[in-house]
Amino acid sequence: MTITATELKANLGKYLSLAATEDVFITQYGKVIAKLTNPFQNRVEMAESLFGILPQTMTLEEVKAERPDKA
Repeated sequence: MTITATELKANLGKYLSLAATEDVFITQYGKVIAKLTNPFQNRVEMAESLFGILPQTMTLEEVKAERPDKA
């Protein structure tokens, strides 16, 4: 969704709530100057994309053994 800076000022609460579910682009003089977004949205999408990626037959210990060591 794209809105003007004036619209954002007039209805800030509405657009803060809306930003939880979709990106809100703010324009000024016809150019995008900012974006309201949910800071956790990328994490949720990433986690959802991982569901089903591991075979059902792997145990937790096997998965941990497959992980590279963190330095």
